[in-house]
Amino acid sequence: MALMAGCACGTPEGGGAAMAKGPEWKLVWADEFDRNGAPDPGKWKPEAGMLRNAELQYYTGIRNANARVEGGMLVLEARKEAWDKAGYTSASLTTAGKASWTYGKFEIRAKIPSGRGMWPAIWMLGDSIGDKGWPACGELDIMENVGFDPDRIVCSAHTKAYNHVMKTQRSGTIELKNPSADFHVYALEWTAKEIIFRFDDREVYRFSNDGQGEDSWPFDHPHYLILNIAVGGGWGGQKGVDDSIFPQKMLVDYVRVYQRDKR
Repeated sequence: MALMAGCACGTPEGGGAAMAKGPEWKLVWADEFDRNGAPDPGKWKPEAGMLRNAELQYYTGIRNANARVEGGMLVLEARKEAWDKAGYTSASLTTAGKASWTYGKFEIRAKIPSGRGMWPAIWMLGDSIGDKGWPACGELDIMENVGFDPDRIVCSAHTKAYNHVMKTQRSGTIELKNPSADFHVYALEWTAKEIIFRFDDREVYRFSNDGQGEDSWPFDHPHYLILNIAVGGGWGGQKGVDDSIFPQKMLVDYVRVYQRDKR
């Protein structure tokens, strides 16, 4: 989710884990969402407020109606309701302050919401955002989709040199009919040399380190994960919001992080 002045291996049946099997990779962090209730506070930090991109939702923090685990799934739910100064509520969970990683394979099996005005995202931001700001901290968008363009999944890298404000962002897309109808595995493979975005075992985009320094490649430093549903905003709201679609949910079956075994 590109900050504004904010793909996978395997089959939908769980074959995504096969991408990361083998002696060179090790599972280092995961959430299988197998315990009902609030998202695990040891792994996830809920965001609160109206935070970025001129979006219309209020992220309500710890609130069961917007973020919960049930039936083996994380449920993020966007609702049409008044909250503070907003007309919608939703959820954004991050691992900021809980876990961050430099390099690895990241797999998220999820079913995204649909409808005009929806803007779900699975993405990463550099831990240095507080010091360096965006986009110098680096951003990796593992999955973005906007409801007015429902059949397109977008994967992007944003840096100081390459970002959407300058219209220089590095992005790839994959088109398929109605991706919100099913679960898919969205993934990213990140090394010191390149970052590969995948969708259900199909490569979507490959971004290589050009050797020009941190303005181009701030990706030798830790980044944390974010899962969210935005409503409206600078991109998602370009054709308005259809209020008849609510509530809308993003279901997440698992999040798995692998890193190379350095032995």
